[in-house]
Amino acid sequence: MPLIDLEEKNKTDFNRQDKDVTIDNNPNQSENTMEQNTNNQQNQNAGVPQQDISEKLPEKLQGISENKPVYPSSNSTQQNSNVQVDLNMQQYTIQDLFSQAIKYKASDIHLGEGYRAIIRVDGSLKTVSSGILTAELLLSYVKKLLKDRNDVVIENIKQLDLGYDFGKRRFRVNIYKTMGSFSIVARLIPEKILTVDELGLPPVFKTLGDIANGLVLVTGPTGSGKTTTIASIFNHINSTKAHHLITLEDPIEFIFPRAMSLVDQRELGNDFDDWTGALKSLLRQDPDVVLVGEMRDLPTISSTITVAETGHLVFATLHTNSASQSIDRIIDVFPEEQQSQVRAQLANVIVAVIAQRLVPLNSGGRKAVIEFMIGNSAIKNAIREGKTYQIDNMIQTGQEAGMISMEKTLAQLVKSGQITSEVAKATTTKPSELDLYLKK
Repeated sequence: MPLIDLEEKNKTDFNRQDKDVTIDNNPNQSENTMEQNTNNQQNQNAGVPQQDISEKLPEKLQGISENKPVYPSSNSTQQNSNVQVDLNMQQYTIQDLFSQAIKYKASDIHLGEGYRAIIRVDGSLKTVSSGILTAELLLSYVKKLLKDRNDVVIENIKQLDLGYDFGKRRFRVNIYKTMGSFSIVARLIPEKILTVDELGLPPVFKTLGDIANGLVLVTGPTGSGKTTTIASIFNHINSTKAHHLITLEDPIEFIFPRAMSLVDQRELGNDFDDWTGALKSLLRQDPDVVLVGEMRDLPTISSTITVAETGHLVFATLHTNSASQSIDRIIDVFPEEQQSQVRAQLANVIVAVIAQRLVPLNSGGRKAVIEFMIGNSAIKNAIREGKTYQIDNMIQTGQEAGMISMEKTLAQLVKSGQITSEVAKATTTKPSELDLYLKK
């Protein structure tokens, strides 16, 4: 099942059902003859070179085209048998697509009506040379994914999260309706829970489990590796301390092994009905450490802060870009008349904020770049007094206390040759500060 780049200028021609896709079946036909037989394609793609793409492929991505042309020429197919277009454009089962995602080390699979299957590899979308996905085929995929979920009525689904075991691997699946038909996004969960050291995260993260109570936030945009980071920290606690750990997730992603701690993993829909009720209930379940999959709304945020206030260590995630933005997001969720009280509560419980993003490495793969804020007395005072605009500067000047600036992290990666300056500048939200670090 070969893969082809999803080029912005060509994706409509290649993916949409209302466009013809013509591939010649004669491997001996010259490019000139092919051009004469496909005048429409020639007009659309005039000036696009046809050349062997095999030399451009790293070994681990053989079969994925990084070249500009949507289709390799017949000559390139002959020269590199690993890079071929499936002339039949056949339909694949959901199991076939999961297998290919694992094979190519994809992070996500995207399935939508009128498109071919698409996977994301190292942050870039690649098109699988499957047939066009129809509403009927997508419905069959949904039925396969939900065959053991008697509690779900397929006709009532608007959006649904679930975990799906595939052999020894696990996917986090989101099923949702778009223009009346189903679409599916499946995220491949890493095969094992990597340690803090294996992920290249700051060693100080291993000490977060030593805190008796409070709130640790792991933040970042969607797909930034938050779940992987928090699972690594959580599993370090699991492996080194005799604690009772409770997770509230939607859905369960990493499954923590039996180690020194007692771990209870609870999933929305299967094990509890709503976040607020589950958070109130866990206070009677004698936890030491709690993981809240995501603080989504006011009731969840309020209940999470309450759990941290009652003597428990709580880890939670937010979709924000920086430590200061995370603090503002929590406070701004509440009505204005409550915000003063919330600032005081948050200042009392905040332990640390980890903000991260994933950047592509020059050597292939991706790496998390980190901003790390520690809730020291200065940070707590800024939160309490409503001066969160000072937090960014406090992080920059708090390196001796263990704080980490994302711009400094990016500059270090550029200077060590791990990423390009263009990647760093595209990642930062503070380009002037990044320039200062790059010039030092």
